[in-house]
Amino acid sequence: MLEEKIREVFADMVVLKDPQRSEYFSNLSIPSYMRDWLVMKFSDDEGAIDYDSVRRYIKRYIPSRDDFEQYKFQMVNGETVQFLARVRVSVDVKTGKTMFELPDFGGARGGASGVVDYDVADKWQDTLLRESENWGIITLSWAMEGTANKPKGIITMNGYKPFCPYTVDLDFYREARKEFDIHEWIDVIISSIDYNPNGYVDENGNIDESSKLYFLRRLLPFVEKRVNMIELAPKGTGKSYIFEKISKRGWLITGGTVSRASLIYDNAKKTGGLITRFDYVGFDEVQSITFEQPGQIQQALKHYMEFGEIKGFDAALTADAGVIVLGNIDADRFDINKNMVEHISEVFGESATLDRFHGFIPGWKIPPMKTGMIANGWAINTEYFAEVMHALRDDLSYASVVDELLKTPPKAYTRHMTAIKRLCTALLKLLFPHVQKPTDIDPREFEEYCLKPAIDMRSTIYKQLCIIDPKEYTKADKQIPDIQLK
Repeated sequence: MLEEKIREVFADMVVLKDPQRSEYFSNLSIPSYMRDWLVMKFSDDEGAIDYDSVRRYIKRYIPSRDDFEQYKFQMVNGETVQFLARVRVSVDVKTGKTMFELPDFGGARGGASGVVDYDVADKWQDTLLRESENWGIITLSWAMEGTANKPKGIITMNGYKPFCPYTVDLDFYREARKEFDIHEWIDVIISSIDYNPNGYVDENGNIDESSKLYFLRRLLPFVEKRVNMIELAPKGTGKSYIFEKISKRGWLITGGTVSRASLIYDNAKKTGGLITRFDYVGFDEVQSITFEQPGQIQQALKHYMEFGEIKGFDAALTADAGVIVLGNIDADRFDINKNMVEHISEVFGESATLDRFHGFIPGWKIPPMKTGMIANGWAINTEYFAEVMHALRDDLSYASVVDELLKTPPKAYTRHMTAIKRLCTALLKLLFPHVQKPTDIDPREFEEYCLKPAIDMRSTIYKQLCIIDPKEYTKADKQIPDIQLK
């Protein structure tokens, strides 16, 4: 059985998943990457979980947003509090202090911010300052400071312990992949992110591998930098879950108003926005999102999506987040030969912006969520797998393999080539992470699972461009290039 093979190969990195547990933690608003860690922490070797210990731990260390007011009350009354939280740290060059905020509790606007004790900042600077956000057990206290005329209460982070339960060894992961064929590995990935691979069946009840592969395309921004994608789908296909719950490295915007400061760069605070802090930024149900100064945001995004740079402000920054647009569409619009993007957003619907998206996912080809789709059995821990995907983003060897395998046609449209190669690289990392040189992979498998899907994803973008702006994109020099294997 595949489950037994997963347990044997990945040993300590596996966890027993089942729908009842998923529902239990979902009701507690615990994301998947935190859930699997808790399950492993409080389970025996056979997977039986001690729910009483889980509840005590959550009550003690994982507060809800509503609990923070009680924490503030405790602090102003002289108590020290300690809990597990996501922390964002920055250095205020005006005061010379290291500042923190807790985004899950409202950040600075919600009073969940303060100063980091110098000893804590000094000890953990490589952790706290290297990443835009970190998870850790923090210790907070409150005190008055300032002068007698201008007293000011401030929260201080007196202690920090990183939440880093797994050490990612990519060499081990690559060797582990060699133990599975491609069909097994596809199922390994699907179960790792909380889905049941046996739930992907066609209308006749047969396993539908094509729908699995469409589903896995959602993970490409997790493994490759600056992969920009659009997915249009009916409701209920699980796209929000993937981008919101699987990894702490991404951010999903779910409605409301988006400003240039929050998304790109805050001139007042001199800090980068969401794009500078995460592996990807997704716009969920993008039709419901309002953009402040949409023209300015669009121009800034176009430059960023093309070059990875944030310019035009009082700073020049680089970032590597992918931009993901998720929209719901009605069944009568499931046709790539019709304009499917005209209503998604004024920011993303213009042709010059659309051209900067690398690929399109036809979400209507992914089955809707139902009971049988939830993972049930032994699988790789979601948090571990998410951290592996994050680590793969920094590995440049896969892009070199793709370059060596592909024959680039002369005078090919640059954005097509960039998109196809980037998607190819992401698919190679996801499905064939053990490949380190061209001879490590069967050319037929590379063509079937990497090249053809990449061309397909980009071709859909191109078809939409031709519909939106036919005068520009039907030109001979803008057509999808005939890319071949060497």
